[in-house]
Amino acid sequence: MAASNSGINTLLDAEKEASKIVQKARQYRVQRLKDARAEAAKEIEELKASKAEAFKGFEAEHAGSSDQTSHRVEVETEQKRVEIEAAFAKNRDAVLQKLLETVYTVEPKIHPNARLN
Repeated sequence: MAASNSGINTLLDAEKEASKIVQKARQYRVQRLKDARAEAAKEIEELKASKAEAFKGFEAEHAGSSDQTSHRVEVETEQKRVEIEAAFAKNRDAVLQKLLETVYTVEPKIHPNARLN
């Protein structure tokens, strides 16, 4: 009987040892997952920072050209305005004269669709 008890005790000890090994493996796996998540979060933050820096550089590079473009548009607009004012001043009297001439010169005509009964 002592032999069977020692065999049972040996089996129980082996089961306890196996349980401890499984528990350590689970803890190791959980720790590896936590470490992997932490490292992934760190890499994501680094990638976000680098992309944000690249975007700021791109934005700064193209913001300057936007200022140049708006300045060029302002200069072109001012040139067109000056040209239009010059054309207005040049043709003002002729247009006014033609308008008055058209208003004052009345030539009565019968409309072609009008019926004379």
